[in-house]
Amino acid sequence: MSDYKLNFELVPDGCWYSNLRSVLKPKAWDILRKDAYERAGGKCMICARKATRLEAHERWSYDEENKVQKLEEIIAVCHSCHSVIHIGRTQLLGDEEKAIAHFCKVNECSYADYIKALGKANEDHIRRNKIDEWGLDLSWLNRYQKPE
Repeated sequence: MSDYKLNFELVPDGCWYSNLRSVLKPKAWDILRKDAYERAGGKCMICARKATRLEAHERWSYDEENKVQKLEEIIAVCHSCHSVIHIGRTQLLGDEEKAIAHFCKVNECSYADYIKALGKANEDHIRRNKIDEWGLDLSWLNRYQKPE
């Protein structure tokens, strides 16, 4: 992860469907996302802007040596921050200009810094795509288990 508050999170192609919504029942996902919204207190957890509608975002780390995709946390973010995080999708939708402006504003950086950060994210993505199969570590979810 970089020194920026707002970063690109390019998920390796082989992990695109290894998200919580694909492995949990809808009721369980609702509990997790609502917990993130409550922790956020009506503000984006990245840019701190008040938002009437927040979106739940899963943060993952990638242990390339052991080939493990690990859930680190679920945060609540505004649509603008979520568009930057998932810049590939945003580019496909034709909304990159707004995402560039938001990235630069939140991170107090230049367009050149944006390009450099995106280049680094793409390098990481290309390298991670060379791993055929990722294991999935959802141990972060243990905090939601009720004690016996």
